[in-house]
Parts: sequence; structure tokens; C-alpha cells
Amino acid sequence: MKVSVVICTYAMERYGVFSECVESVLAQRYDPLETVLVVDGNDDVLERVENDFGDREGVVVHCNDENRGISYSRTKGAELADGEVVAFIDDDAVAEPDWIDELVRVYEQTDANAVGGHVAADWVTEKPDFFPAEFYWLVGCDERGMGEHMEELRNTYGSNISYRRDVFLNVGGYDQNTGRKGDRHIQAHEAPVCIRIANKYGTGVIYNTDAVVHHKLFDYRGEFRWLVFRSFWQGYSKRIMDLLLPEAAGDKNDYLKQLMLEFVPDRLRSLVGGPSLAKVKQLVAIFVFTAAVGFGYLYGLLSVSRSELVEEQDLL
Repeated sequence: MKVSVVICTYAMERYGVFSECVESVLAQRYDPLETVLVVDGNDDVLERVENDFGDREGVVVHCNDENRGISYSRTKGAELADGEVVAFIDDDAVAEPDWIDELVRVYEQTDANAVGGHVAADWVTEKPDFFPAEFYWLVGCDERGMGEHMEELRNTYGSNISYRRDVFLNVGGYDQNTGRKGDRHIQAHEAPVCIRIANKYGTGVIYNTDAVVHHKLFDYRGEFRWLVFRSFWQGYSKRIMDLLLPEAAGDKNDYLKQLMLEFVPDRLRSLVGGPSLAKVKQLVAIFVFTAAVGFGYLYGLLSVSRSELVEEQDLL
């Protein structure tokens, strides 16, 4: 089973971590493996990528004609790939040497159409004491309550997810209404494609916690203001999701119910049993982040209509 790993990048200031990510993929134990590098409309980055990796065996390099965003770039990478399975990792993440082995093992042992793994937080700076484990999804890492090993989930996160390539492309790949593009911070990137796969093929994403990548979290990802900003855009993104896929609207209510009826009471009991300033900060952060998500959703409700969304994927 040949696997193609797609890595997208766009900014020279991220080149150092991008290069580390690529090297971790090239060092995978699994074979046969193809690495597809997609530069999102930056000629300076393209030149450096071609110089560093263009002559490496099994590497394909492509540059978009302009900045098209992460959703377009990842789908384009899948189109260029020739593996039976296409895997995705963020350009600021590093894969364990057996990452692809673990993903493939699930495909070989099950009828999975999509397999994801564990995204571990790799704090480049000191982890902020106010950041609750329930909100690690804000920084693209697995949060408390994410799921159990080998459980079938709706989706895992973009730093560690893979699909059977034909299945992925048959449902249209990633939706261009979601994902980062320049200063636009719309999230909900994996959910639409995973929901479409579930609707068409009846299967979710198998969550193999033994398939591990480490997602680098730099200083700004630990800033309270940035996390509130991120929460707002997450709420806005959920509104986009409701418009794209109304059947997914109940998922946010399930998460909110678990957060408020299970995790918050658990934290209150822990606080009473062993008070600490960090526990207080984290409890406050849960309510602030939740409120910011709500405001983002309300903003989306008032400002976005279905007619404003991209109707077709322009991939060619």
C-alpha cells in the first residue's frame, strides 16, 4: 500500500519548522512513501523548497499560482499524489518515525476509509498555567475527552489525519469555505470532508492513538488574547459548518453538554479538594473561551448566508 504525505506551506518565517516537518516524514520507516510539498503561491519559498528537497527521492513539489488557502492546497496535493492513502500533517508538526506504519496498520486490519492519530502538544515555550486541557482543540491538539484508542470519531485534526485517496477525492476533498487563507482564520477544516465521507460511505475516522505527531506550540499560541480571538473564529466557523452541513449542527451541543455537565463539575470538585491559582485560572478560561465561541457563532449567524459560500471547488 503506497502512502502519499501532503505537507502545505506558505510563509518564509515558518520555513525552519516546515523543514523539520519534511525531514520527519522523509525519515519514516514505512515504504513505499511519497512526499508531496505544496507551496501556496510564494515563489521565494518555492525556490528554497526546490533547492532543499526537489532532488530527494519520492518528493513532488508544486506551487499554486497564487495564495489559495490550506483547503485548496491540501486537495491539490491529494490530486497530485499517487498513493492509495493520502496523509496530512501541518507544516509546524513533527511525526514519530512509525507514524505512517501505525496509520497503515489500521487500513490493513479494518475497512477504514479514514484514519487519524494523536496530536501531542509540543510547547516551544512554557505551557501557560491558565490553559485548560478541554480546549487543546483551539491549538489543533487532542483535547480532554477526544476519544479512546481505535474508537470511530467524526474527525481527528489536520496535523494527523489520512484518507483512502479515491474516497477523499470522490467527496470533493477539503471545502474551500473552511481552512486558513491569509488572514482569514476559519476553522472546522476536517469536519466537512469527514462528514461527507460518513454520509457517502457510512464510516467515520478510526482514531489510532499510537500514530503520533508532535504539534509545535509557539509563544503566541499561549497568549490569552490570541486564544480568545481563536475561540471567536471557532464559533464563526461552526456557523459556516451549519450552513454547509446542517446535519452536523448537533455536535456543538454535545460538546457543550459534556463540557458543562461533566468537565466543569469535575474541575469544581478538584478545586474544592485541592485549591490552587492555576485551577481557578483554568476554570475561568473555560467560561471565557466558551463565551467567545458563542459570540463568534452569533456574529456568523448575523453576517453570513448560504449564498455567500463557494459553491464549487475550483481545483484545476
